[in-house]
Amino acid sequence: MIPDLPVDQVRTLLAVVDEGTFDAAAAALHVTPSAVSQRVKALEQRTGRVLLRRTKPVQPTESGAVLVRFARQLARLEQDAWSELGLSGSGEPTRVSVAVNADSLATWFLPALTRVPGLCCELHREDEDHTAALLREGLVMAAVTSSPDAVPGCTVRPLGRMRYLPVAAPDLATEMSAEPFPRCLADAPVVAFDRKDDLQDGFVRRLGGGAAASARRHHIPTSEGFLDAVVAGLGWGMVPEAQADPLLAAGRLRLLASGQWTDVALYWQQWKLDSPALTALADAVAAIAAEALRR
Repeated sequence: MIPDLPVDQVRTLLAVVDEGTFDAAAAALHVTPSAVSQRVKALEQRTGRVLLRRTKPVQPTESGAVLVRFARQLARLEQDAWSELGLSGSGEPTRVSVAVNADSLATWFLPALTRVPGLCCELHREDEDHTAALLREGLVMAAVTSSPDAVPGCTVRPLGRMRYLPVAAPDLATEMSAEPFPRCLADAPVVAFDRKDDLQDGFVRRLGGGAAASARRHHIPTSEGFLDAVVAGLGWGMVPEAQADPLLAAGRLRLLASGQWTDVALYWQQWKLDSPALTALADAVAAIAAEALRR
């Protein structure tokens, strides 16, 4: 017989992961740190698995991530049930955690939240190639991702394509034009979002301009800061079309090659839950994406 999962122990595990430490989880649950430790140990003994890495902040193991995801789904279903029964008068808002990439956050995603009144979102910013990992770990309920392959227990919905244009400040673009395109891309300074960002390198490889963009690069880990760095002439970069177009029209950026771009397909993944809050958010995101992204 499969043992049941005591709800108090599962909720305690979730609290430890969300709060980052046993002491903080104890404060959130209004119990002692000793009680938190005992509940987590009891759950580990019950499952026969190590569920947490005792780091700072605490991190779930692969087995722990399964139970964290279960705990978060349980909390979402419980809140939906209370709402449907008309017994959610505690004033507690409906909360949904979502992973979204920085460029979507800066260009088209936020208006979707205005279409779901009463919903409070906890947004986790992550590269679109890595947001699905947060779903697997149970840290979020939904994600904007570049992966069409469903995370186990999730559904996938195509949103559209975000187009990126190779641009540079006018002075830098003039310097780069001294070498043939695309060879100039491998030598010119470049701006990247962070060390996970492969957009510029992938563009160079695809055009045969080299194995990667230049090692002369700046890492600017915000969408707005990335754009400002390109406009300032620190390097060339792949900028979302929505951000690049007005600056191209104003002459503050120049397109490095006409007819060249990179399209990134985006998808909405969410838990397979009959949750009105998640459904409403998914519909709002899809509607905004249909207006803002290329089909």
